[in-house]
Amino acid sequence: MQIGNLITRKILTTFITTTIFSFMLSFLFLNGGSDVDYNKGNQFISWFFVYFMFIGVIVLVYGNLVAIGIEYLQGKLFIKRDWLYVLILGIFGLANGIIFQETTLAYYGMLAAMVYGLIDKWLYKRQNKSVKMFYLIPIASVFLLWMFLQMTSPPMPPFTKEDAVQSATAGEGTTIDYFPKTIGKWEGVIDGYHVVRETNAKQIGKEIYLVTFTEKWRKGTEKGSWSQSYKVERNGLTADAIEFDMPPYYGDK
Repeated sequence: MQIGNLITRKILTTFITTTIFSFMLSFLFLNGGSDVDYNKGNQFISWFFVYFMFIGVIVLVYGNLVAIGIEYLQGKLFIKRDWLYVLILGIFGLANGIIFQETTLAYYGMLAAMVYGLIDKWLYKRQNKSVKMFYLIPIASVFLLWMFLQMTSPPMPPFTKEDAVQSATAGEGTTIDYFPKTIGKWEGVIDGYHVVRETNAKQIGKEIYLVTFTEKWRKGTEKGSWSQSYKVERNGLTADAIEFDMPPYYGDK
């Protein structure tokens, strides 16, 4: 039964500590180290889970091993005091900062370890009492902040044809570099060939566009064309189709 209580307490302490610091770091990132202007609630949740996974693994493995070791030694070798338990945990919390030579990381680690110790000892004194609210309160806090940030931040602006073309022409080092960067045509003469290059876009779904690059050339009776299209969404693009008959004036390009 004691082992069961120990495991339950350590898991709950890990959960609360991880939630607190994931909550804090995500909020600080969005309000100090981020250029995010839209959908802050969703951005907050995304970063919260990133931090939660990272911090959770450290606390679950390293933090609990150290905590259990200190509790064992306190019962065998030295004075058993809550303040000493918290202090020793704080010292061990400096480890990540020392390993990575990062002062801020050391301070955060020390603070997280001491908060872990305080929560752990407080839960120890509440043994055999319901702990449901200690799961519900952190979850509710995260949900309420997500809802607040989402409601108070503006939504993303519409993703337009022009945005899709800008995304499709953003790369460098390909034949797409020669095409207009906006919807429209370019005409000119290259090595005696009359050349028409056209950039076009059409909507094929909600904020999904097919951006097509078409090139035609003519020199006397010689003529040809080629095209390439991309399916473009807000978060990326994929090649859709290609009709390949490379113009002779491209050479080895």
